[in-house]
Amino acid sequence: MFETAEVGHRIDKDQFDREELRLHAQLLEAQRALRDAKFPVIVIVSGVESAGKSEVVNRLNAWLDTRGVQTVAFWDESDEERERPAYWRFSRRLPPRGSIGILFGSWYTQPIVQRAFRKTSREQFAAELVRIAELERMLTDDGALMVKLWFHLSKKAQQKRLDKIVRQERRKLTPYEKSFGKLYDRFAKVSETALQATDTGPAPWHVVEATDPRYRDLMAGRILLQALEQRLARRKAPAVPAARTVQEPEVGAHRAVLDTVDLRATLSPAVYDKRLAQEQARLNALGWHAYNAKRSTVVLFEGWDAAGKGGAIRRTTAALDARLFRVIPIAAPTDEELAQHYLWRFWRHLPRAGYFTIYDRSWYGRVLVERVEGFAAPEQWGRAYGEINAFEAQLLDHGICVVKFWLHLSREEQLRRFRERKQIAHKQYKITAEDWRNRKRWGAYEHAIDEMVARTSNARAPWHLVAADCKRHARVTILKTICDSLEHALQRN
Repeated sequence: MFETAEVGHRIDKDQFDREELRLHAQLLEAQRALRDAKFPVIVIVSGVESAGKSEVVNRLNAWLDTRGVQTVAFWDESDEERERPAYWRFSRRLPPRGSIGILFGSWYTQPIVQRAFRKTSREQFAAELVRIAELERMLTDDGALMVKLWFHLSKKAQQKRLDKIVRQERRKLTPYEKSFGKLYDRFAKVSETALQATDTGPAPWHVVEATDPRYRDLMAGRILLQALEQRLARRKAPAVPAARTVQEPEVGAHRAVLDTVDLRATLSPAVYDKRLAQEQARLNALGWHAYNAKRSTVVLFEGWDAAGKGGAIRRTTAALDARLFRVIPIAAPTDEELAQHYLWRFWRHLPRAGYFTIYDRSWYGRVLVERVEGFAAPEQWGRAYGEINAFEAQLLDHGICVVKFWLHLSREEQLRRFRERKQIAHKQYKITAEDWRNRKRWGAYEHAIDEMVARTSNARAPWHLVAADCKRHARVTILKTICDSLEHALQRN
C-alpha cells in the first residue's frame, strides 16, 4: 500500500496559506453539521517514526473547534491498563456521537511493534489483526465514521529526519528512535501486512507521504473533510429506533431451553443454612486467593423479574470482603451511555486484577429486553451475538473468570411473588407496571433466551441456568457455581 503515496510531492508556502484558509472554514462547517448528525468520528493517526504525526495532530486541532474534539495519546500502558483486557484503554476513550476523537497511537501500535521486535509469532499477529478488524466493523456497524491515516516516509527520508534531530536539536536519539531506524525494513513489512489485512470498505486506510510537512498536513485535512462531507451527505446517523410492534410467540409453543431446568429442586431451611455457610466460607477464601493471584472475576446475573437476583447477589457479596467487589446495577442507559456503543458502559466497569465486578443485568439486554421491546432494530440485536462473543473472548483471553447466570422460575411462582410484593409494604417498590407488561410477553422472551443461550454459551463461558422457584436452592447453587468456576480458573494460573 505504501507505493500509493505521492512521493516527492511538495507545496510552497503561498499555496499552503491559501488552501489552509479554505480548508479550515470547510472543516468547521462540517464539524457543526456533525453535532446534529450525531455519529462519532474516529481518526487514527499512525505511521513511520519521525513522520511528524504529532505536528499533524496539532494542526488538526488548530483547524477544528476543540470543544468537539478529544485527542488521546496512547503512551506506555499504565498499571491500571495492564490489569485489564488490552482494548479497555481504547474502548473507554472513544468519542461520543456528534464529536471527533483523534487517537494518536491506537490498537495498531502494540501489535506492530511486538511483531517487528519478534516478541509475537506470525500466527499471534494475524489473530490480533482479525480482532482489530472485528472491532472496527463493530464500531462502523454502530454508525462510527473511521478515518485511518498512515504517514509514510521512505527509509532514506526517515534517516534524514533522524540525522536532523541529532544536528538541530543537539540530542542523542532515544533507544526507541534508534531501533526504528535500524529495523526500518522489518517495520515496513509488518506495517504493510497490518494495513492490507485491515483495509476495509467501511474503514479504509489512507497512506500519506510525509516528506513535505505542508503537503502532509493538507492531505490529512482534505481526507478528513472528504470523509465527513460524504458521510454527512448520506445523513445516515444511527439513533435508538422507535418502539415497534413485536410478534408475540405463543407461550409453550415449542420446547424451550428453559424447559430443561428442573424447577422442583429445593432445599430445606436446615440444609440451606449449613450449605450456605459452607459455600460462603469457601468463596471468602477463594476471593482472597484470587486477589493475591491477580485473577479478576466477572459475574453477571440475568433472569425473570422476581427470580431472586437481588437476594442471590446479597448472599454472594456477604461472602466477600467489601474492598474486593463492585456491584453494577444496569438500568435504562443514560444520555451519556446512549452517545456511545452499547458495550461502552460495560467496558468501563471491568475490574482490576484480583477484584470482582458483579453485574445486575448486563450486556445481554441488547438481545433480550431491547430485542423484545423493540428498542433495538433486528440488524442491531442480530449482530450483537458476535459482538458479545468477541467481548467475552477478550475478557477470557486476559484471564478473567466469567460466570453467567440465568435465574429461571415458573410463571405460577412469578405471579405468586408479584402478588406478595403488592401486599408487603417494604417490597412494594419492587413491583412496577413494566414487570406486568414483561410477564405478558413471556413467550417472546423465551424465544430470545433460547437464541441467546444457543449463540453465546461455550466451554469457556457457559450459561448456568438456575432453578429459582426455591430461593434457597438457587442461592446455594449460585455460590457453589462461582466457587467452582473460580477454583478452576485459579488452577490455571
